[in-house]
Amino acid sequence: MRTGETGQLRLFTGLVLFLAAGCVAWGATDLVTPEPDQWHYLAIAVGLVVVGTACSAPVQIRGPIRLNATSAAVLLCVLVLPPGWALICAASGVTAARLASRTTGASLHKALHNSGKDILAAGAAAGAVWLSGVRPSLDGDLLTASWSTYAVALLAAAVAFAAVEEIVTPTTVVLATGRSFAQVSRTDWDIRLAIDVASAVLAGAALGLIAIDPRLMIAMPLAQLVLYLLYMHRMHLRAERSTWEQLAAATDALNGVDLDGVLRTAARGAVAVFTARQAQVELWDVEPCRLVRADAERVLYDGPSSAAPPPAPLTASRLLGGRDGSAIGVLRLALPAPMAGLHGREESTLRAFGASLTTAILNARAYAELAEQRDRHARDARHDPLTGLDNRRALLDRLGAAQQEPGSGTRALALVDLNRFKEVNDTLGHAFGDQLLVEVGGRLDTAARDSGAMVARLGGDEFAILFDNLPAPATAVHRARRVLDCLRDPVGLAGMQITVQASAGIALATPGVSAGELLRRADVAMYQAKRAGVSIVDYQHGRDTADHRQLSLGGELARAVAEGEFAVRFQPIVDLGSGEAVAAEALTRWQHPRHGVLLPKQWLPIVERSDLLGAFTARVLRQALLGLREWRSAGFDLTVALNVSPHSLLDPAFPAMVLDELDAHHLDPGSLTLELAETTSVGQLHAVDRVLTALRAAGVRFALDDFGTGHSTLSVVSEVAVHELKIDRTFVAAMRTSAQAAAAVRSTVELGRSLGLTVVAEGVETADQRQALWELGCTAGQGHLFGRAMRAGEILEALRDGADGVAGSLAASLHRGATVIALRNRPPA
Repeated sequence: MRTGETGQLRLFTGLVLFLAAGCVAWGATDLVTPEPDQWHYLAIAVGLVVVGTACSAPVQIRGPIRLNATSAAVLLCVLVLPPGWALICAASGVTAARLASRTTGASLHKALHNSGKDILAAGAAAGAVWLSGVRPSLDGDLLTASWSTYAVALLAAAVAFAAVEEIVTPTTVVLATGRSFAQVSRTDWDIRLAIDVASAVLAGAALGLIAIDPRLMIAMPLAQLVLYLLYMHRMHLRAERSTWEQLAAATDALNGVDLDGVLRTAARGAVAVFTARQAQVELWDVEPCRLVRADAERVLYDGPSSAAPPPAPLTASRLLGGRDGSAIGVLRLALPAPMAGLHGREESTLRAFGASLTTAILNARAYAELAEQRDRHARDARHDPLTGLDNRRALLDRLGAAQQEPGSGTRALALVDLNRFKEVNDTLGHAFGDQLLVEVGGRLDTAARDSGAMVARLGGDEFAILFDNLPAPATAVHRARRVLDCLRDPVGLAGMQITVQASAGIALATPGVSAGELLRRADVAMYQAKRAGVSIVDYQHGRDTADHRQLSLGGELARAVAEGEFAVRFQPIVDLGSGEAVAAEALTRWQHPRHGVLLPKQWLPIVERSDLLGAFTARVLRQALLGLREWRSAGFDLTVALNVSPHSLLDPAFPAMVLDELDAHHLDPGSLTLELAETTSVGQLHAVDRVLTALRAAGVRFALDDFGTGHSTLSVVSEVAVHELKIDRTFVAAMRTSAQAAAAVRSTVELGRSLGLTVVAEGVETADQRQALWELGCTAGQGHLFGRAMRAGEILEALRDGADGVAGSLAASLHRGATVIALRNRPPA
């Protein structure tokens, strides 16, 4: 049994052959032996049937339907020959033609089935002619009735023949392919109807020729051939158009970006284009191999190839090639039998469909890869690469989004910073520091989720915790403390147990507060917690010391330096015993056009962080030296002291600038004292000392400012050679009431005396403070008792006027004319 020849089809074929045999038997009952001159009519009839059957055209419905011109020959036979001879001629002709077709590979079953069908149709047509009143006979003329009777008989015979065709042929296809009867019947019905009408017209024309001369029947085969070629051409054009329309629709449907949709659409589209029972697409370059199978109604299977159920017999396939020429999969078709193969145009169609499917698969994969990259980039842009937590951008987006609904609760932001994290990096290395951050981030995230919050890493060792829908503002600190409790347990790093401590600041989101402002407030509170040495501080507006004016001052700094808005004022330094002015400290003020006079604490950090520090220092030094030259020109032998930023001391060009200015103003380097005031210089001793050495060698003096406050230490005195020590004003103010302050002053004086250094007390406000300092052995001082910060000209006027009429004195002498031996430069014992 061949593919498609089911048991039901064989039974049906047997039924058709049985009925055909019955028709032949019926015709044989009235069989009359023809005269010798009548045999040629029978031979011509058989030839007509052979030619009509041989001239067949296939209909592309993947089934055993072939349109032919048999009906025209059979209709002519049943109209002009007795029923018996008509059936014998029809049976002989179709059998001969069908058996001859076996040389092209057709099966015996198919030949017998089609022969039986044609004989059965011929029997039906003969019966219709007999019932219409036409009694054909070989005696005399072939035409024995009126033309109207023949017209009715022709119409009845054509209808009977077509009825048998339209019942038997679709039923055969249904049994062979499993397709529906309605679907098969609708295929090319208009062409079949046109052929039936044309066959009837051709048979009627042949009757007219017979009326003229029966021998003209010889023209019938030519007419059959013309009819065959005409409809073959028309069917070819229709098939081409239909195929390419279906192919275009199927390939258009493949223009998706989803691989699942492409594969499912391809499987169902292949069924429609090739009228297949099933189609399946299998991909080989995925693990596991994937297979999608579909029929005309639905997708039958989508999953691993190894788990797919057995398919219908697959009879055609096409490899799906990759861009590099390698096969990525295969498209397979289960075509209906017995026409289980593709030929000619269908092979081209399959190649085109396979190429479109390959392109669609590769495009879908490329789109999926781009979408994955886009999602990954979007995810990376919003997540911290080390901890996997949300980053600052994600937090700001979340903060920028409106809270769920009005009245839904309070939102709070906690900013967390790890204490002494730098020590972990410096001691164990950054790799272990990263491990610590990952562990801390994981703990915070777990604890925050339990509290309905989110955690983000802002950078370094800073984390943020966002609380939403809090029942009350007061619960924010409680929730944050509960989250931070997760850091109590030590973290194991490098074989050690490390205790993690953190400081947190909390700010509440209120109407009108932006995301950036909320983050700033939490940051302010966090640094307040660090300074206070506590774990959590909530933001209070009254404790917010942020000065937004500094931001605008930074932008105005270049203009201020260029236009000389920085002015130098001088505070005199006097001998505490005699009241004589010995020096003056240059103090810089910013005369701002809008804000008035600004003190150094308001703008000095901005200058030190800018790239204008060198130009600023040069301008201030120039003004200080101009004042010094003015005093010396008037006969007062003073020196000038100038506080120097530690950043300037790290500038290799600083010594040359100072010496150039001294030379330009014709001043002795010994007339300038540079005051060192910050611990930054201590941390850079070697670099600073190179600068100090170059200036010291030229004769410039140095003073250590704010000595004893912790900003300067004894180690500095031993490492950096200075000429003066300046006692901080806080000790001077408290030495009358604090024994510790008095001891600090006394020890500084003794240290200076033992090292041969000048000691200057700052902040001398009262005569009692002057007296006490003098009694402790301090030789010089400055403060409001002797004069506030003044212009250089005002200092000169005060020197000229003097105290008690003594030029150069700014205060009355404490020893009133007695001779005092200065001990400040006594060498150590």
